[in-house]
Amino acid sequence: MGLFNRKKKKKNSRDILITSVNPKSPISEQYRIIRTNIEFSGVDKEIKTIVCTSANPAEGKSTTIANLAVTFAQQGKKTLYVDSDLRKPSGHHIFGVENLQGLTTILTRKKEFKKTIQKTVEENLFVLSSGPIPPNPSELLGSNAMKDFIAEASQNFDMIVFDTPPVLAVADATILGRQVDGTLIVTKSHSTEKEQLANAKKLLEQTKNNIIGAVINGRSQKDMTYQYYYGNN
Repeated sequence: MGLFNRKKKKKNSRDILITSVNPKSPISEQYRIIRTNIEFSGVDKEIKTIVCTSANPAEGKSTTIANLAVTFAQQGKKTLYVDSDLRKPSGHHIFGVENLQGLTTILTRKKEFKKTIQKTVEENLFVLSSGPIPPNPSELLGSNAMKDFIAEASQNFDMIVFDTPPVLAVADATILGRQVDGTLIVTKSHSTEKEQLANAKKLLEQTKNNIIGAVINGRSQKDMTYQYYYGNN
């Protein structure tokens, strides 16, 4: 599968969404384990809304949260994947949907929520693409319109996952993370430096994000490609 192909070629959705195209694979099972760990991390409060970020670009956050969204949907939960990376969106490519409208058109009151989400081939899974890239991503994500969107989406879905930009690059993830139940950090084996991860964790904690765990990816298939660690470890 494409996740283990080291050749430099553009991945398509079949490469990325392994939980959908090959749900019985060992990698898909690792995603289900991560899903279970996330569910059990909500001791005092059910985890229904999750922000996914990373310290740096190209560490696998979009692949991780897209596959987790699939596993939540496969569990029977009505799930919404939201591409809230309003600077370099990729969700529409991953799921093969249009991006003429999306989160930004909702936040600027140009489109209604229910008319903007798109169905996927996976039962129970819906996608909200980013929409046109705005000049003020951070302001939009911290707006009252964003709070209204999360409230409305929470009434219509069992699980909502947000893909956000790297936390060390811009403030978007920390801003949005304060508004959801938990934040998941994705790191890449032999790539993310310990100091970078520590700085990302510190930023999230300083901005009152509830870190529910970290996923380490990019390891060899033999060594388990994905591992999950609770945020307080």
